[in-house]
Amino acid sequence: MVARKVRSLSRDLRRLTRRDSRPPFLRGPAAFVTHYVLARPAQFALLIVMVLGAAACAVAVQYVMKLLVDAMAGPRDQSGAWTALSIFIGIIAVESMLWRLSGWLGCRVTVGAGVDMRLDLFEYLNGQPMRYFAENLAGSLGQRITSTAGNFGAFTNTVVWRILPPCVDFVGALLIFATVDWRMMLALAAAVVVIMAGLILFGEQGRHYHRAYAAQASHAGGDLVDVIANMWAVKAFSARQRERDRLTGHFEAEADAQRASWMYTEKARLIHDVALWVMAGGMLFWAVDLWSRDRISPGDVVVVSALTFRILHGSRDMALSLVDMVQQFGFIEDTLRVIGQQQTVRDLPDAPTLKPQGGEIVYRDVCFAYGRGGDALHGLNLHIPAGQKVGVVGPSGAGKSTFIHLLQRLYDVQEGEILIDGQPVAGVTQDSLRESLAVVPQEITLFHRTVLDNIRFARPEATDEEIRAAAKAAHCDGFVRSLSDGYQTVVGERGTKLSGGQRQRIGIARAFLKASPIIILDEATSALDTESELEIQHALVRIMRDRTVIAVAHRLSTLSSFDRIIVMSGGRVVEDGPAADLRARGGLFDRMWRLQADGLSLQEAV
Repeated sequence: MVARKVRSLSRDLRRLTRRDSRPPFLRGPAAFVTHYVLARPAQFALLIVMVLGAAACAVAVQYVMKLLVDAMAGPRDQSGAWTALSIFIGIIAVESMLWRLSGWLGCRVTVGAGVDMRLDLFEYLNGQPMRYFAENLAGSLGQRITSTAGNFGAFTNTVVWRILPPCVDFVGALLIFATVDWRMMLALAAAVVVIMAGLILFGEQGRHYHRAYAAQASHAGGDLVDVIANMWAVKAFSARQRERDRLTGHFEAEADAQRASWMYTEKARLIHDVALWVMAGGMLFWAVDLWSRDRISPGDVVVVSALTFRILHGSRDMALSLVDMVQQFGFIEDTLRVIGQQQTVRDLPDAPTLKPQGGEIVYRDVCFAYGRGGDALHGLNLHIPAGQKVGVVGPSGAGKSTFIHLLQRLYDVQEGEILIDGQPVAGVTQDSLRESLAVVPQEITLFHRTVLDNIRFARPEATDEEIRAAAKAAHCDGFVRSLSDGYQTVVGERGTKLSGGQRQRIGIARAFLKASPIIILDEATSALDTESELEIQHALVRIMRDRTVIAVAHRLSTLSSFDRIIVMSGGRVVEDGPAADLRARGGLFDRMWRLQADGLSLQEAV
């Protein structure tokens, strides 16, 4: 019965990860843009109406100018001229007001959408497994999220202010040209359609240039952030010139891609300028010829010349804007390709929350392998009763880290199952699972915040007194008080202002503060001296009396007070029992103990 449930749960997880379970808006740039436009339909609709109204006023101004010129060129008619002038001034005022209102509304709607999309992308990003973050630079991911909001804003500006107005100009010009000469209307329509189609096709062929530039820009930006974050190593290994040369290669590759993208756009502009010269010259020659034969009025010549230049310039702007849209889509597409990757660890639909009852942990026939490599864990069976203090030891590559990563569900097991208090970790929500675990990794990462904030991160509602009690238990209260601002000292990016041992103590205090039934220490005291490590391990046994503790440790002596030691090798548990019993057996644990003891004796002799 249990095996059948495990197989069913495994099938559900495999089916979920195989299916494209990404939100629809992450499945392509068009879906992405549409999602955020439809999220604010009234605001975007009003914005479009304002811009269409302003563009219509701009066309109407040209026609009123024709009326004014005709009134002034014909028999003296002051009332007609003054009327046309009044209408002319009134339309300009309305046009200006509409442009300003559209600018105000456009600012609000695009900035608001930018906030939403950055939050949504971050929300999806933090659902990726830890391997994803090991394979992608943090700086590059952050830059992609930030630039996507900017590209959406640029896309909105392009559509609203650089594509819609020329479309209105074109329709309005056709209507006005129809009142002058229907043949001129057809000629203008044909010319604009041919020029637009040619520029769009030309721009589409250059999409790969824009996509390549987007990828190179993200890569170069992420690599720069990576070098800055590791500046200590750059200085320590005299690598300043080497890193400068390496960044030079990345920046030059980005510059080459940018130049290719830029110059392709310039070629489009050149093609349009030639077409503009031919078309504008032909239309003006035609209008003057009709005027010379008294077929049209001077006002008609004025409106034809003004609208011809306006339409042809607008068609260039619109065509190039469409090319820019391709480039902006390229940036968004690049972001979605990286950020929007399918998540490999997902909650089942309607998964319940974990209900911890004491911290009992069971591994049943657990198998797991990274990629095509050998099994990291193979057929692992283990039972850890609630409240037990367990040490995990073994040589490098034995599977210790995989053992605790699977418990946190940073990866999904490929066979078998893991249960906490009788509940399969793969069948509950990830957040509720990790709420029941307090983890201290070997490499402690701290936020660029105060010591108080970093410890409180484990439990935001904790009081200052509770935080200081946890700090004392982790033996970090003393050094924290000696800092320049005590608990209000900002620790620097990733805690760089503190030593490795100090960071570890703060990480341990953070775990002590978290009221979780299970605490996991993954080489969490490796940066401490032996005496401090012993003190903290004893504090664990004393303070965490009612919690389950799993501690992966390198120094075996620090685990002597634990209830039980698990010795791993080759992805299996090869020895299990109290430290004294394992030493008496003369197995792997005893050999490791004696090797460490000999090493310590040698150091003391030196």
